[in-house]
Amino acid sequence: MPELPDITVYLESLESRIRGERLNGVRIASPFLLRTAEPPIEDSFGRRVAELRRLGKRIAIGLEDDVWLVLHLMIAGRLRWRSDSAPLRSKQNLAAFDFDSGCLLLTEAGTERRASLHVVRGTQNLLDHDPGGIDVMAADLPEFRSQLQLRNHTLKRALTDPILFSGIGNAYSDEILHCARLSPVKTTNRLTDEEIERLYLAVRETLELWITRLREQAGESFPEKVTAFHPDMAVHGKYGKPCPVCESPVQRIRYASNETNYCARCQTGGKVLADRSLSRLLKADWPKSIDQLE
Repeated sequence: MPELPDITVYLESLESRIRGERLNGVRIASPFLLRTAEPPIEDSFGRRVAELRRLGKRIAIGLEDDVWLVLHLMIAGRLRWRSDSAPLRSKQNLAAFDFDSGCLLLTEAGTERRASLHVVRGTQNLLDHDPGGIDVMAADLPEFRSQLQLRNHTLKRALTDPILFSGIGNAYSDEILHCARLSPVKTTNRLTDEEIERLYLAVRETLELWITRLREQAGESFPEKVTAFHPDMAVHGKYGKPCPVCESPVQRIRYASNETNYCARCQTGGKVLADRSLSRLLKADWPKSIDQLE
C-alpha cells in the first residue's frame, strides 16, 4: 500500500501537472470504485484544481467551490500519468481523470477491487475521511510521546494505527523500527524516555530518507514504480537476507496476509520472535535465538 513517502511524491508530481487545470471529466470503468452518490461525480466536471492534500494514505483533489475527490489506493491501487487521453481497455484500469494537460489514470492490480473514490462537498465532509493520526513530520517530541502512549499497543501496531499516526504502514514501520533498534512486539507502555526519543528520531529520519530517495527516482517524471519493496530497504521484504548493519539473517513474523520483518540481533537482543504458524508447528524445535539459526 502506498504510504506517506509514496503519497508525498505522488502529490508533488500532481501539483506540477494538474494544479490550476480544469477537470474535463472522469471516466469510470469499475462499478466498485465510486462509493458516493451525492454529490454526483458530474459535479466535479469543468472545475479547476485548487488544492491537493494528503489525508493519511488518501489523496484529496480539491476543486473549485469546495468539491473534493478523495482517492484511497489501498494495497494494489496506483496512479499513472498520460499526456493524452488514456483508454480504459485493460482490466487493471479503474478510472481516468481527464485534464487539458493530460490524463490521470487509476489502476489496480489483481482481482480484488479495494481502491475507492469518494466525491464530497465541503471541508467538514472532507475531514470525515481523515483517520485522525498526527503528521509525524510536523509533530514535536512531546506530541509524539503523548500520541504513542494513548493506547498500549505493540510498536508495530502503534506505528501503523491510522488513528495515532498518519500515513505509516507495514513497509516503513519495519524500516523505522530497525533504524530505532527496537522490537516490533515491545509494547508502548514499556518504553523508556530514551527509547521514545530514539523512535521519534527514527520515524523522521526514515521517512525523510525515503521521500528524498523516491523524489530522486522519479526525477521530472511521474512516479510509475510505486512499491512496498525496494532493494535499498534494510529489512522489509528481506527475509533470510543479511541485515545491512550486523549481517545476521533478517527474520519475520507472519500474520494473515502480512508479515513483519526485523533483525533479531539489532532489535530483539538476539531473540527470534515466535511466528504464529511455524512456531506452533515446530514447538520445542523453534529456535529461541539468532545464534541457534547460524
